[in-house]
Amino acid sequence: MSTDDPSMIRLDQFLKAHAIVGTGGQAKLLIQDGQILVNSEVETRRRRQLHHGDIVQFEDLQLTVEFEEG
Repeated sequence: MSTDDPSMIRLDQFLKAHAIVGTGGQAKLLIQDGQILVNSEVETRRRRQLHHGDIVQFEDLQLTVEFEEG
């Protein structure tokens, strides 16, 4: 699959898109520090590909990965 697949997004891009972080560097630090959970498991790979339905957690914030159909 291509990284341009519209049904996937990288974890660091997802965090930026949802204003959890302002920069890729901030995303990298949070992820490497083990502060981000994906599907209830600590995720330390910032390039982790997220798919529709994945659940991303940071502190008390929980977001479900969703893509518009089109």
